[in-house]
Amino acid sequence: MVQAIPELLDFDEFIAWHPDDGRIFELILGVPQELNPTGPHEKLAGFLTYRLNDCIYLNHKPYFIPRTATLKPYRDKTGYKPDIVVLDDREMPNEPRWEKASTILNGRSTPLVIEFASTNWRDDYGMKLTDYELMGVLEYWIVDYRGLAAARLIGSPKQPTISVYYLVDGEYQLSQFRYSERVVSHILPELELTAEQIFQGIV
Repeated sequence: MVQAIPELLDFDEFIAWHPDDGRIFELILGVPQELNPTGPHEKLAGFLTYRLNDCIYLNHKPYFIPRTATLKPYRDKTGYKPDIVVLDDREMPNEPRWEKASTILNGRSTPLVIEFASTNWRDDYGMKLTDYELMGVLEYWIVDYRGLAAARLIGSPKQPTISVYYLVDGEYQLSQFRYSERVVSHILPELELTAEQIFQGIV
């Protein structure tokens, strides 16, 4: 039986409605939007998750990467499902919705969020960037592996770019990485990956 998608939901209604048939939805301003990642998108997610997990384990970080989690920003009727989210295990007792709904309300629980830019890249560089900053997510990556965003965001000529936003005094500071440049993470400074390796999904 196909479950109809309602037009407008608040966040609690969205969590109760979300189907359990394997499909994944975000809530954007009251409207559930199904996420349909491409093959390259999924391959990149698998590669980067593996390398991040490896770095977390080898360096004894108190972090973990859930299969899926929902981040609830302050924006009304909205809930995000990041492509990759790194959570701080020490903060989970302070997350009232984690146990039953794998939902995160507090930015301090979320050291790192990664989004892969696609046709909805405006959300990644716009609404999500603003919301993650307001939540207090310490580090936010936009992996634009096809160079889709506007030139004002990734430079001209447009090319694959990793934009790393790091929270300083409540505001994001931006660093960008391309080609053979090593991606510098404040959350995982031990990570040894170049932009090119991430784009190609190779070690």
